[in-house]
Amino acid sequence: MAAPITDLSTADRFWADADRHLVRYAGAGDFTREIIDHAAGSYLFTESGRRILDFTSGQMSAILGHSHPEIVATVRRQIGSLDHLFSGMLSRPVVDLARRLAETLPSPLEKALLLTTGAESNEAAIRMAKLVTGKHEIVSFARSWHGMTQAAASATYSAGRKGYGPAAPGNFAIPSPNSYRPDFVDGDGGLDWRRQLDFGFEMIDAQSVGSLAACVVEPILSSGGIIEPPPGYFAALREKCRERGMLLILDEAQTGLCRTGNWYAFERDGVVPDILTLSKTLGAGLPLAAVITSAEIEQEAHDRGYLFFTTHVADPLVAAVGNTVLDVLTRDRLDERATELGAFLRRGLDDLAVRHPVVGDIRGRGLLVGVELVVDRATKRSSDELGALVTRRCLELGLHMNIVQLPGMGGVFRIAPPLTATEEELSEGLAVLDRAIGDACAQFFL
Repeated sequence: MAAPITDLSTADRFWADADRHLVRYAGAGDFTREIIDHAAGSYLFTESGRRILDFTSGQMSAILGHSHPEIVATVRRQIGSLDHLFSGMLSRPVVDLARRLAETLPSPLEKALLLTTGAESNEAAIRMAKLVTGKHEIVSFARSWHGMTQAAASATYSAGRKGYGPAAPGNFAIPSPNSYRPDFVDGDGGLDWRRQLDFGFEMIDAQSVGSLAACVVEPILSSGGIIEPPPGYFAALREKCRERGMLLILDEAQTGLCRTGNWYAFERDGVVPDILTLSKTLGAGLPLAAVITSAEIEQEAHDRGYLFFTTHVADPLVAAVGNTVLDVLTRDRLDERATELGAFLRRGLDDLAVRHPVVGDIRGRGLLVGVELVVDRATKRSSDELGALVTRRCLELGLHMNIVQLPGMGGVFRIAPPLTATEEELSEGLAVLDRAIGDACAQFFL
């Protein structure tokens, strides 16, 4: 038994215990050296009394802010009556949420499976696609992130692939359509996404053993650096899938439920997926996810004995929270609010770009925005050091920012404040980011 650590301050003891007993799970990253005591609305509060503006909605999930009073009331009420059941039993919150989700979606999406995390929902969707098609090969974007469980991790290419042995067989990547850093260009130097997509599937066809089951993609790649495929891309992708008898799975973990200004990001393209996965935003910070598909696909899966019988499938507590999330999103018209606040945020970021040449690109939709930092706008040369300096300075000044650092890209800030944020809070965050970029550049370019 390890001896207890003594003769340290309360905070020092906390970090000594954390360093001694916690598994570090963020790859090369480390824990943020702040002890978070509580959170409310758009802010986190540390034990030392610091207030930190949360520009990531927790892990891109708390779309109604932290400790939303209606979520708190729902949890208190539901946990006192019914929180968990045998997985084969049903409760009213579960059936109500399944029905209400179907009502927000276009036909034929009407059958829902309620789970916990995004990885689990993608695992269930991929498993369903393999069973229904009788095939096993899965295609996804080269900058994708779909989760850390087996099938989801095998379809993830932005990180975490090295050192763990073989991935699931039959997983392939196609190029991510990055308009800022195009790999296929047209006569004007812009992204030639049609030629890129054709090339990607030529490579898939060359590698496939004739067992292509599904393509799973994010409408906006988040961990990939807030990459938004151009209009028309998803219609063409769907056609590629249809030609090969593949199902199209859209992972809307971060884009679903009003964050982009639409209830679902795929609405912009008029393309309805065969299977939709939701997570993060559905539980507003609590572990709730969903797989939604057509009655036809669900029937075929059922006829073939579809099995996804997990401990927390269809749990009533989080389903009740999901119903409250839908109540607030609908009543407060947060899709419209995301559009309005997103435009306000974008104007502020455009102003920052005028003042700071290191702001190379601003992209995204609604309240899911990416800001890519570069050392030189002409060459688009990036620097991990500069991104780290800005991130650290933001936190020192009271703003939590998340930056994606991937090979071949600059540091990309993922900005995803709660849909309940105010213009004043966004202005506060923009002012901090403005100062942090200026301070970091003064240090970096010495």
